[in-house]
Amino acid sequence: MSASQQHKIISALHTLSSIDINFEVARRVEFLQHSMVSAGVKKLVLGLSGGVDSTTAGKLAQMACDELNQQHGTSEYQFIAVRLPYGVQADESDAQLALDFIQPSQRLEINIEAMVKGLDIGAESFINLAKPSAHKLDFSRGNNKARARMSAQYYVASLLNGLVIGTDHGAEAITGFFTKHGDGACDIAPLFGLNKRQVRSLAGHLGAPDVLVTKTPTADLEENNPQQADEDSLGITYDQIDDYLEGKAIGIEAQEKLEQRYGQTEHKRQTPVTLYCNWDT
Repeated sequence: MSASQQHKIISALHTLSSIDINFEVARRVEFLQHSMVSAGVKKLVLGLSGGVDSTTAGKLAQMACDELNQQHGTSEYQFIAVRLPYGVQADESDAQLALDFIQPSQRLEINIEAMVKGLDIGAESFINLAKPSAHKLDFSRGNNKARARMSAQYYVASLLNGLVIGTDHGAEAITGFFTKHGDGACDIAPLFGLNKRQVRSLAGHLGAPDVLVTKTPTADLEENNPQQADEDSLGITYDQIDDYLEGKAIGIEAQEKLEQRYGQTEHKRQTPVTLYCNWDT
């Protein structure tokens, strides 16, 4: 592995070694506003999980709507925060804390448990035929949860003529640590180009509760491993990922693991495959 590969990845993901927090907040709020005005919509939709990523993206969205309303003397620009639990969410208190911090224009809750279990019922005969391992079945169901959540967000956005916000950032993008057509699907991604510690910095600057800013990230999709930390799943720490994205040297083993993941997950960062796709990394 070489420094040139690191520079190539950094360039592709548009990450920076350091940021001006005030500048980043301002330009990302402006980006959301421009996206709404260009698309001719007045609603932004995002699923709030209680993690730092959705908390930060949600706050930026509400700020964008508040400023547009002030500029145009209206209340039509709205951020719709959607809670999307599967049954009972273990960290529901964090999600409610995030909502109270953001103060979204509207709050909705759609429990996705029936959607996910409905897929299991519909595919029961195939599941019995395929006989997947317990891990494979649990992992696939986890991806179904992520896709059900995004489907629900797009349903809300369709009803309200709005845009769906995603929470993808540099640390997730490089590792491909998102569900394809699940949390990886969206209309606009206001956190893109930031690494994890920079997202935390924005959240802290915006006044998010410390418990959310410092919270251990977890996708919490697998029932056999509830609340499993992202870093345990990845086998690499966010500090190592962020250092790499800032152009710093990290251990050889960590660098090789990270660059291998980047190559293996390139399909997640691309549009559907055509004759003209180029997956070279």
